[in-house]
Amino acid sequence: MGLARPVPTTFGYRCGMDRKRRTAGVRTFWQILLVTIGVVAIVQELRKPRAERTWHGKVFDFVPYDFHVPSIDRVRNTYWNPGGPVVSGKMFGVGWAPNLGAMIRLLGKART
Repeated sequence: MGLARPVPTTFGYRCGMDRKRRTAGVRTFWQILLVTIGVVAIVQELRKPRAERTWHGKVFDFVPYDFHVPSIDRVRNTYWNPGGPVVSGKMFGVGWAPNLGAMIRLLGKART
């Protein structure tokens, strides 16, 4: 006869659900949300006349999207632009990206 498996009692465990299963549910939620916003962005562009399609903009005037082919300059301006905002639109896709150059600039100002 084997011993019964102990029920986790650590804070954050609910009904014996382990951390991997809980985080998988949250990750799936965010993946579905981003795919949905991406589809909305594509539909938004396809509804415009062909001459007016830019393939970049914002969904619901909030979430940025850009479907242009990435270039080295766009990668640099997205992820390393000390003069830009700390968070900017992704170089490709839907959502935001961190601007490491701006973060380091702000950390340098905070130290002085």
